[in-house]
Amino acid sequence: MQREIVHINFAKGFRGGERQTQLLIEQLSQQGYRQKLLTRVNSELAERCAHIDSLDIIPIKKPYILHTGAVKDAAIIQAHETKALQFAYFVHLLYGIPYVVTRRVDNPLKTNFLNKKMYAAAFRTVVLSNAIEKEVLRVSPDAKTTIIPSAYSGISVDETVSRQIAARFKEKFLIGNVGALVDSHKGQSLLIEAAKALEKSHPELHFIILGRGQDEAKFKEQAAGLKNITFEGFVNNINDYVSCFDLFLFPSRHEGLGSILFDVMQLNVPIIATEVGGIPDIIQNNVNGLLIPPADAIAIERSVLTLYRDRELRERLKTAAKSTADRYSPENMARAYDNLYTSV
Repeated sequence: MQREIVHINFAKGFRGGERQTQLLIEQLSQQGYRQKLLTRVNSELAERCAHIDSLDIIPIKKPYILHTGAVKDAAIIQAHETKALQFAYFVHLLYGIPYVVTRRVDNPLKTNFLNKKMYAAAFRTVVLSNAIEKEVLRVSPDAKTTIIPSAYSGISVDETVSRQIAARFKEKFLIGNVGALVDSHKGQSLLIEAAKALEKSHPELHFIILGRGQDEAKFKEQAAGLKNITFEGFVNNINDYVSCFDLFLFPSRHEGLGSILFDVMQLNVPIIATEVGGIPDIIQNNVNGLLIPPADAIAIERSVLTLYRDRELRERLKTAAKSTADRYSPENMARAYDNLYTSV
């Protein structure tokens, strides 16, 4: 009997959560699942999943709740974000269909009746890290949780593009950052402060920021006049850039897990990251990366110089990180979800 599942993701844009949704759907397709994907109209996630076999994509308009009939015959629903959870909960009340929800962020949840009920009613709440699990259980003590981390993307590097990028920054020690340009989350203003402090003393260090977001103009204004920082905007294949980095800097102020770290590890780039949220579930200080306090530009500056000056330390961290990343394959992630769905 063919296994079936309905995925729901109404997120705007395409960020880490949508990348992980796509990876899971691709892997489940290879395992023989028949799948549906409910998305908002003009969803980038839908476009990126169009090639997947045995997947029916169903774009629906707001208010989403008027479209519950599209899933009334589902065997199980997988909700990938908050609006999807609300939809799945309502479908569960109407038709009794079991649902699994994946919580990917460690943002504080509102302590209200609806959140308590939605997480408690889920067959299982999948969380990416201990920090997220703690937050879910704080609001909904009856929630049944399981930790299934994200996976590396496995996106191949275009060697021609990678060589072109390396040629642009010839003789520079490249320090990269990837993420939405939202300072309250990703903390890029701290990176810019460190770049300012290092510009004159270490002109060979160059910072590259990939991504787009609401604080882009603010960041560019903060970095005005700096010659050691480049904003590349949104790029289709971040791994083409990551493969060129000498160091990856991740100064998040909070982070559910930070799935980009797995791709960085896979590409043998040493990491400096803040000790927040689920990041310590991945990074062990001075073992497979360096952990620093959040909101500390001086700590960023010092750690960058430490790794820049110590090639042996960089190599040791890279080797350990690659070994860590190998455990977080898309196949392993999908296998864990398959076991969970089977138990339903």
